[in-house]
Amino acid sequence: MNRTLNLTLDRTAKISLAEQIRKGVASAIEGGVLEPGARLPSWQDLAAQLGVARGTVRTAYEKLAAAQLIEASRAAGTRVAQRPRAVVRSEPPPDSGSFMEMYREMTQGPAFFQMGVPATETFPTTLFARLRAQAVRAEASAPPLYPDPRGELELRREIAGHLAVTRGITCSPSQILVTGGFSAGLGLTLGVLGLAGHSAWIENPGFPFARKGLELACLSLAPVPVDGDGIDVDYGLRHHPDAKLVVVTPGQQAPLGPTLSLERRLRLLAWAAANQVWVIEDDYLSELQLMGRAAPALASLDRDGRVIHIGSFSKTISPTIRLGFLVAPVELISRFAEVAACLAPPPGPAVQRATAEFMHEGHYMRHLRRTKRAYAVKRQALLECLQATVGADRVAAPGLAVLLKLPRGTSDLAVAREVLAFGMSPSPLSAWYVSPDNAESGLLLGVATMPTRNLARSCDRLFDIIRRFS
Repeated sequence: MNRTLNLTLDRTAKISLAEQIRKGVASAIEGGVLEPGARLPSWQDLAAQLGVARGTVRTAYEKLAAAQLIEASRAAGTRVAQRPRAVVRSEPPPDSGSFMEMYREMTQGPAFFQMGVPATETFPTTLFARLRAQAVRAEASAPPLYPDPRGELELRREIAGHLAVTRGITCSPSQILVTGGFSAGLGLTLGVLGLAGHSAWIENPGFPFARKGLELACLSLAPVPVDGDGIDVDYGLRHHPDAKLVVVTPGQQAPLGPTLSLERRLRLLAWAAANQVWVIEDDYLSELQLMGRAAPALASLDRDGRVIHIGSFSKTISPTIRLGFLVAPVELISRFAEVAACLAPPPGPAVQRATAEFMHEGHYMRHLRRTKRAYAVKRQALLECLQATVGADRVAAPGLAVLLKLPRGTSDLAVAREVLAFGMSPSPLSAWYVSPDNAESGLLLGVATMPTRNLARSCDRLFDIIRRFS
């Protein structure tokens, strides 16, 4: 990737300005800042940027061309010449055992059984690409104005309508803020709430990236266990009654999959209202409930404005578009808009407008219906394949993943790293727990990215590796 060329001129130096420019560009080329093929500004444009005469830059470029460091043509402009670099820079790997090492392991791909990534074969790629191209052309011809920091109004209207139909949330477009995915929505929310120093309930096991985000925001983690009815609210009230924040996945708990029961939802909301506690609802996979109709969002039951609902298009469209949204309580609308404007602006307007059109024309809902049918078939096939080898008691189906429980003493981290060499990237269950001492060992096999051909062969290879570590 090309990095930015930064030229600083000293008009009091004895060296001429042309020579300073020549040395600066040559140093950038030799040091790898400018890679072969990188385009340079024309000598007229660079002269205007540096505030020097055009002839000064032209002289520098002529010397660089004579040294075969750059080459110029009418068709391609002025570019760095194709030649070996004296210095080859490589990005250092993340520290062993660090969060970034885990992040890369959990997000690298594409690979079989990878979680958090939608299937490509069910998405109308050509249609969405056409909508994006139209939006880019419209953006290029529009006046060069700063966009609304809350997000494009067309998309906020579509999201508000979609939430009313699918999640039972009644809200206005003014409450919607478009974000760069769930993580950006979480960061924006934490910036608005300003709860540094307070404690926060987190599900255990729960999403490790959200857990790290709370730590970076200087909150104290209060792990709360999860059972068949979701997060154990009574446990949280007994052990962490002074918490000021709850982060919960009530629709489909990540990673175990249960839906938060109505009794616990009402108890959580009543406690939050009585104690001025904020609740962040991570609406993880609720639109992709494969069995029956998804339960209404927790925010649909909130009558006191304590729930901040965060959603994402990463698992329904693609994580590459970095697009999500949140629903702000009415009393916090202005504060959210301020923080978004100054610290957390949304993605560019083009991708927002393309997504708005995709939703407005009904393509998004049709895509969700097709995807759910396809995922249900794939999940059943994976369940049958795994159960044929280990039996039903060691296999579960939480959401869009199949959980394969490993024999006692087997390191799921070691197995997950070993199978990477074979193009498989399951998520180790232990990484979702706060403490490895209390973690269960298992592999979360993503349904969306499971192999559509030779599934039995992939499963056999997976079991062969598991046996080596058992």
